[in-house]
Amino acid sequence: MKIGWRVLLGYFVIVAIAALLLGRVFLEQVKPAARQTAEDTLADTANTLAELAGDDLASGHIGDGEFARGLHALPTRRLDAKIWNYRKDGVSYRVTITDARGIVVFDSEGRDLGRDNSRWNDVARTLRGEYGARSTREDDVDDASSVMWVAAPIRHDGKLIGVLSVGKPNSVLQPFITGSRDVMLRWGLVLLGSALLVGIAMAWWLSRQLGHLRRYAQAVSDGRPAPVPRAAAEFGELGRALDTMRGKLEGKQYVEEYVHTLTHELKSPLAAIRGAAELLDSNMPEEDRARFIGHIRDQSERMAEMVDELLALAAVEHRRALEHPQPLSLQDVLDDAIAALEPKARQAGVTIEKRNGDDAQVIGDAFLLRQALVNLLDNAVDFSPAGSRVECVVEATADTAAIHVRDHGPGVPDYALPRAFERFYSLARPDGRGRSHGLGLPFVAAVASLHGGTANLANRDPGAEATLSLRRG
Repeated sequence: MKIGWRVLLGYFVIVAIAALLLGRVFLEQVKPAARQTAEDTLADTANTLAELAGDDLASGHIGDGEFARGLHALPTRRLDAKIWNYRKDGVSYRVTITDARGIVVFDSEGRDLGRDNSRWNDVARTLRGEYGARSTREDDVDDASSVMWVAAPIRHDGKLIGVLSVGKPNSVLQPFITGSRDVMLRWGLVLLGSALLVGIAMAWWLSRQLGHLRRYAQAVSDGRPAPVPRAAAEFGELGRALDTMRGKLEGKQYVEEYVHTLTHELKSPLAAIRGAAELLDSNMPEEDRARFIGHIRDQSERMAEMVDELLALAAVEHRRALEHPQPLSLQDVLDDAIAALEPKARQAGVTIEKRNGDDAQVIGDAFLLRQALVNLLDNAVDFSPAGSRVECVVEATADTAAIHVRDHGPGVPDYALPRAFERFYSLARPDGRGRSHGLGLPFVAAVASLHGGTANLANRDPGAEATLSLRRG
């Protein structure tokens, strides 16, 4: 599983657990909170009504006095109230009064007159001087039929003469409880969805930043040039640190490799120079002395050319990107390269022909591309017999542009094709001349890589064809 998905999964699990815990806490507190509020209101109401009922109870007119007439009129009172989007049409209170023994002497609905309520918690506790309240089902099998009762003592001249209980059906509170739960649940889901979207965005961002670093690391491991990954925050710092480390490691490895290969390649000319110098110390004819001095001069020039070509190749291979790319016409670059090789081709009796091709435009470095084409043309001329021709053509597609250079020589042996672009690997020229330094084709491959392209060498019938492919745009 990718790290982005792991982060998203972990984040979502944490958010889900937090949402579950908070949701349970909030949702479970809605019902108790609503009932606590209702009980507080009932307690105030019970004590207020107890004060009003005291005189009628003491005088024995609790059933036909002013208090009773007022409560009996409550069912006819129409409220027509809208409370938090809920319609309330009438009063939902029920009031009962018991005497000091707990016997019901007044019931606003007239149902329980004469009943002994002394064992109910609201009455029993109030008679003992405590706070009395209870919740009782009107229907034993229906939880929705429960009624909350709160009692208050009725006193006359400081003496407890009865208990007034106010009841309110819990079903009246249910719409408010249900509405509050719905609102909390709805917003909880919105918050959970928002948290999930934030988590997805975070996981995508993290995966994207790590993807930049991963692709950069893959390019480094494949030996391909790659720009410093453009990442944000600490990822950007990590990318720059990796690039710095890469530069130092590549520089060290590059120097070690080149010192090794250069030392190996210089052994032969140095041995030849040393042998010729030792022979010059002895007496020899002047003709032989001049020949050995010329041999030393040739080997010295060969070493100087090898060092120059190696430095040029190192400068290209060590680049990670083009410094000043600009739009170029490959036809113009090819014309410049042909012009540079024309004298050598004429001297070798070889004709360089440029066939009609596409006028392709690329973004690149004109000097490097020209030098790469010069190397390809130089090889083609070297392997072309006198009287033959070297053919050049530019072909382009929507994404790439290719320059083909074909000679009509003996071609490349099959065993040498896989190693053609290795440093210091070369073949003897057909006319018996010595080998080249083996740095031309590696230079071409390095230039192609800098331009996002490739270099290829293949046999044709007759001859061989080198192709420099470049990315357009």
